[in-house]
Amino acid sequence: MTVPLRRRPDYRLLWASRTISVAGTEVSKLAVPLTGITLLAASPSQMGLLTAAAFAPALLFGLQAGAVSDRLRRHRPLMIGCELVAAAAALAVPAAWLLGALSVPLLVAVAFVIGAAGVVFRAANFPHLATVVPAGQRTEAMAGLQASYSVASVAGPGLGGLLVQVLTAPLAVLVEGVSFLLSALLMGRIRTPESHNPAASRGMLRDVGEGLRACLSNPSLRALLGAGVTINFFAMAYTAVSMLYLVNVLAIPKGLIGVLVALSGAGGLLGAWLTARLNRRTGTNRLLKWSVVLFPVDFLTVGLIGGPMWWKILAMAVSGVATGMLVVTFATCMGAVQLREAPAELRGRVNATFTFAVQGVLAVGGLVGGVLAEVVGLRTVILVCAAGIALSAIWIWASPLRGSELDSARPPSGETAAPLRASMWPRPSSGYGSPGYGSSRYSSSGYGSSGYGRRGHVPPGRVDQTMGQAIYELTLVKMRSLM
Repeated sequence: MTVPLRRRPDYRLLWASRTISVAGTEVSKLAVPLTGITLLAASPSQMGLLTAAAFAPALLFGLQAGAVSDRLRRHRPLMIGCELVAAAAALAVPAAWLLGALSVPLLVAVAFVIGAAGVVFRAANFPHLATVVPAGQRTEAMAGLQASYSVASVAGPGLGGLLVQVLTAPLAVLVEGVSFLLSALLMGRIRTPESHNPAASRGMLRDVGEGLRACLSNPSLRALLGAGVTINFFAMAYTAVSMLYLVNVLAIPKGLIGVLVALSGAGGLLGAWLTARLNRRTGTNRLLKWSVVLFPVDFLTVGLIGGPMWWKILAMAVSGVATGMLVVTFATCMGAVQLREAPAELRGRVNATFTFAVQGVLAVGGLVGGVLAEVVGLRTVILVCAAGIALSAIWIWASPLRGSELDSARPPSGETAAPLRASMWPRPSSGYGSPGYGSSRYSSSGYGSSGYGRRGHVPPGRVDQTMGQAIYELTLVKMRSLM
């Protein structure tokens, strides 16, 4: 009988590590900008540079980080090192403030270093999860990680605001540094031996090229990449104008906008819970293809809603919760297919290629959304984004992913699938969830042999054993632009 994830100490340590680290990062998303604005009187251009510094490493080092990750036999030491580097950078902010040496260039440098550490960490974490979690439990494990992200996205900004009020903005950044240190400490306690067989390196450019070819030559990975880029482009174009539209056109009170964002994060938590249950019955592919069909609903609701204020708030609250659920469902299933389809020796590069593409398109989408709004108006851009994000369904429905994984399953080299009979959700005593999170979830994916284009057939009677393998930490920048 497969050991439930909640009884696997190493997964619990990894889950706790990521939850603490993400919570600290959410706090700093408010504390760092406020430090620049309130203490350093940063100009709009400086604030733009500060924001860009956090995303630039993904574009500069993302592909190379994946190639380096695939060359390693052990990923955990690199991950711990990344957390320690990020901790040192974050702790430099309160230290510099206390010494009177804090400046905008220092904040930019800190954001860049933490962003670079995060890029390398994610590249190593993707194949590392395959060591900690058995093949048949990875989708379930990913749902747990997605749940922690949703909780952090709801609670982090509020906690950040409270800490800024009590400690001042620079000292609030201290929380992020401490969270990185605690994350490194917890990962250092993981005892599962790593047995990754690194691919032979043929040079950085060729290694990166292999990752690109793996994504583009595999029909399922190519469809996921196209869908992810499409979603993020139109989601960011929407994000660029949505706040103006809510305030100026729909006259939504600013305080209620924050509530709507929080509800969307709560929807993500609910989505992780439901994905774990629905995936056992319907399969990863089926959840994936229906989630992309429903993505435009929230954009259409915002673009077409009218009437009294109570009706607008109610409609957007419901659609926001639903979208939060869809975001986590899509992200979890996307990671499941990624890990299922990518050869074990290319996992780091495949993940890095996805990160590079879906993050790189964010800046383009935001720029296009803002410029287009100047020409055609806010509401038109909202509706164009709804139509554009619907195009992501074409990528999925025109690919092998439109079918069940009964017809498209294959275990990574060196791994065998085993049925899963119990839940991964940590009990309330471990700091997460309610008693209702304790039922069984997923089975494993019993797919064929080596070569990511080959597929094996699973008898219909084993629907409960056809689960995708998952880790998707980038989650399209947590797909936050949709939340």
